Amino acid sequence: MDNNKTILAGLEPELVGRLVSRRDAIAKAGKIGLAVASAPVALGALASTTFGQGGALPQVIVDVLNFALLLEENETEFYRTALRSRNLVPRTDRKVFERIFKNEDAHVKLLRTVLGDKAIPKPTFDHTGGGLYPDVFSNYQTFTGVSQSFEETGVRAYKGQAGNLMSNDKILETALQIHSVEARHVSEIRRVRGQKGWITDSSRGNLPASAQPTYDGEDNTTHGGANLATLNIPGISQAAITEAFDEPLTKEQVTAIVRPFIRSGLPA
Repeated sequence: MDNNKTILAGLEPELVGRLVSRRDAIAKAGKIGLAVASAPVALGALASTTFGQGGALPQVIVDVLNFALLLEENETEFYRTALRSRNLVPRTDRKVFERIFKNEDAHVKLLRTVLGDKAIPKPTFDHTGGGLYPDVFSNYQTFTGVSQSFEETGVRAYKGQAGNLMSNDKILETALQIHSVEARHVSEIRRVRGQKGWITDSSRGNLPASAQPTYDGEDNTTHGGANLATLNIPGISQAAITEAFDEPLTKEQVTAIVRPFIRSGLPA
């Protein structure tokens, strides 16, 4: 992978543009990259002018961002360990997971910068899920299955917390930008695993039963007060209706899903 790519490659173009515009040297060079060592400086400038800092944010937003940070730290450490695990990720797929890792790492750095001293300490993780997946870093199928479950959970978690960010347009916008990238991740992982890119009913596909809570509730057919399954739409099955809409997860549901993977540092 191109060594000039940096953590900023994980952010949406509009956000990268705001960061890059603060760096004359980058503008003159016509690049969008920053050295990793200097990236926190640019992120700090963005946080202070656009978001304020952790202490200036309502507590409900601080809580949501720390919840997101927990999930992003989990994913970042998961991919970092996987990429360092010998003979785990095949050469044909390595660039996929390198890019996902860089995206997640960028999300962590952004969230920590926005939160400032309100950010939670980095938790410690057990990516075997307390023994549920003992070969997660030696068996590629197990690794990609856990990866899919993490990313699916992240997509639904961001969706579930969007309402709590509505008092701050910029933070909501950025959270939605991260949300859509997480959705791209899981679609790519599903492709790698030979799965279709969307969820049918609440099916976990070929994932083990322990992954089922990630998919619970996806069989919902009522949206905006209308139960689409009762409208008898010609040619559209109930399964197709569930595929057309993704569902949010509550904080409590997400916490229950990720708890086995957090050894210590799970926020109250």
